[in-house]
Amino acid sequence: MMTLEDFEEATEAVKKVILKTNLVYSDYFSDQTGNKVYLKPENMQFTGAYKVRGAYYKISTLSKEERKKGLITASAGNHAQGVAYAAKLYGVPATIVMPTTTPLMKVNRTKGYGAEVVLHGDVYDEACAKALEIAKEKGLTFIHPFDDPVVATGQGTIAMEIVKELPTVDYILVPIGGGGLATGVSTLAKLLNPNIKVIGVEPANAACMSASLKAGKVVTLDSANTIADGTAVKTPGSEIFPYIQKNLDDIITIEDDELIVAFLDMVENHKMVVENSGLLTVAALNHIKEKNKRIVSILSGGNMDIITMSSMLQHGLIARDRIFTISVLLPDKPGELVKVATLIANEQGNVVKLEHNQFVSINRNEAVELKITIEAFGTDHKNQIMKALRREGYTAKFAQPVI
Repeated sequence: MMTLEDFEEATEAVKKVILKTNLVYSDYFSDQTGNKVYLKPENMQFTGAYKVRGAYYKISTLSKEERKKGLITASAGNHAQGVAYAAKLYGVPATIVMPTTTPLMKVNRTKGYGAEVVLHGDVYDEACAKALEIAKEKGLTFIHPFDDPVVATGQGTIAMEIVKELPTVDYILVPIGGGGLATGVSTLAKLLNPNIKVIGVEPANAACMSASLKAGKVVTLDSANTIADGTAVKTPGSEIFPYIQKNLDDIITIEDDELIVAFLDMVENHKMVVENSGLLTVAALNHIKEKNKRIVSILSGGNMDIITMSSMLQHGLIARDRIFTISVLLPDKPGELVKVATLIANEQGNVVKLEHNQFVSINRNEAVELKITIEAFGTDHKNQIMKALRREGYTAKFAQPVI
């Protein structure tokens, strides 16, 4: 059983490796949702994620003989860094098996802590199978990223900090991949105050815990296809599943599109980079029906590579109608392009890209297609620009954004 004493012990142990992540009150999300929203920024940890808590606590409980054998784990990135960092502190070797789809930044940072990295499989589950195979072959000590009550106890220290800082918390939103974080947080939260509602949040295309709870047993999904790579898990933990069944109040599933706008909101309003799995709880804020509640959103990690960040920002701007593309038909005559550009400028639209296609029609005097990508203030401004073009007699329609 995971006891209050275990969590208290873990809380003291992890102080050696964690940075303080005090709650951040969010005026923006509070205004948007009608609740009092606080962010728990675990993306600001030294390793970029909460995972160092469970990894370090687990390794601290191993015998000298178990550590001396060498450590091995499987991870999509954050647990990898946690184990690699903790192993370095203990001066023991670590091997990390990571999916081939793991962002390069996570791979490089894991190597930077001195661990040997093996890339295998497309998702966590395949990497885990390989890690267990290597562990058996070489006699290494396996550190499971989530299906271990001791690891989950270390992760649950987050709840201790939340309740101490905000004793009146009503909701804690926690991301779910395999379920270790949700297990630790929900179990400790209920021990401290049974009235706290702990809500798990999963990507809709990798909702293995939702499927398992519905079935009443651990089930395996056919696939786990989501941009939230840290929670792309097909099978949740069987050891921790009973704790989830007992202590988790509900699960919200989030579509990938919701994560894109959540990323934009976090960057613009809090100047924070949060990886997609950590954004699950931010996106879930809009799904809470109750109002005037104190809600803590756990931002589980911030390890995101630059290319992904760029893509998220671009698609976020598109989703918010702040970047859009239109197709305009106009005669192939000198001055027509200037007229369109001037009209857009008069409506305070900013042209960021042009594509001129003279071959859309055989009769160039009748129609040449101009694709224009425009920066706008939002949906109303976008529609205002389109109306202005049509008012001047141009045949204009929205097109697939050209970015």
